[in-house]
Amino acid sequence: MKVDWLIVGAGFTGSVLAERIATQLKQKVLLVEQRNHIAGNAYDYYDEHGILVHKYGPHIFHTNAKHVWDYLTQFTKWRSYYHRVLGVVDGKQVPLPFNFNSIYALFPSNYADELIKQLIEQYGLNIKVPILKIRQTAKGEQLKFLADYIYDNVFHNYTFKQWNLKPEELSPAVTARVPIHTSRDDRYFQDIYQGMPKYGYTTLFQNMLNHPNIKVLLNTSYREIADEIQCKKMIFTGRIDEFFSYIHGDLPYRSLDFKFIHSEQKQMQLVATVNYPNEYDYTRITEFKHLTGQSAYGSTYIEEYPQAYKSGKNIPYYPIPKDEYKDLYRQYRLEADKMKERVLFAGRLADYQYYNMDQAVARALVLFKEINR
Repeated sequence: MKVDWLIVGAGFTGSVLAERIATQLKQKVLLVEQRNHIAGNAYDYYDEHGILVHKYGPHIFHTNAKHVWDYLTQFTKWRSYYHRVLGVVDGKQVPLPFNFNSIYALFPSNYADELIKQLIEQYGLNIKVPILKIRQTAKGEQLKFLADYIYDNVFHNYTFKQWNLKPEELSPAVTARVPIHTSRDDRYFQDIYQGMPKYGYTTLFQNMLNHPNIKVLLNTSYREIADEIQCKKMIFTGRIDEFFSYIHGDLPYRSLDFKFIHSEQKQMQLVATVNYPNEYDYTRITEFKHLTGQSAYGSTYIEEYPQAYKSGKNIPYYPIPKDEYKDLYRQYRLEADKMKERVLFAGRLADYQYYNMDQAVARALVLFKEINR
């Protein structure tokens, strides 16, 4: 088979690039995916109870990038949705990220008033301050107590369950994801554009890839067809260490296991996601009807269990953000640079970087601009 482009991986990065090349350059693309579906980890489907569920855990779209929002709007209508998360702390469900409402829920009102006053004086209003920064810079015993309390009851155990590492062992980019928000805003994200694809992510991807210049091949490793495909150029969105046959060693990942449960109750939780920093082996429970806005009998929810990644046995979800692994990735990046005239590498696994969905789209759009120069 002759095509202009062979793209490996039908997640956000690969699919956006396939759509851009097919529609803007009028070139033929073969999109190869080793799983039995498109949409990557954003894949969703209707379960046997008629509830739209996310196979690989909850995916909530949010972005401050108007061009990313506008691009995806070509392929979906949106359901307006603001994600809210509660965390179980000392037996109470309090809003996360930790904010003024959380403080009032856990402490006597007079003490909470004083804590909030000091937070505003030292860090300002409507600011997200990483908990480790507060631990290091807080002035006064009360704020130091608050920082230690949140670290011990919200941050430390959840981080260890998620990564099997202490917070101090991880990149500051990870620890910055757990701030105190000096406001009463209970939304998990404050991005300008937030929502859920009205008919699901899989439908969004189907619309994106519905073009005569795009052929999708599922259940196929690109290595199986490499000798049969003639292409001018290739884009690889899979594991960069796998592409190079692990010549510098394996890049480590964390994985997840999911337990789907259906209940005849109409609603199980007050909000979509409840985090369990300290109790149980799972980190969080997400109830899908909050995300989809569906009216259906019963409810389906998912328990999320972090686990070690084992090649061939589970899915590599999260690159582990430690400097030593970044150094290992750079060795593979040097190998990739040698091939840039024939093969381009992009995406969460190829870049060894955790991307939110909007970041994956933005990465693909930037790469397309480079291709189209």
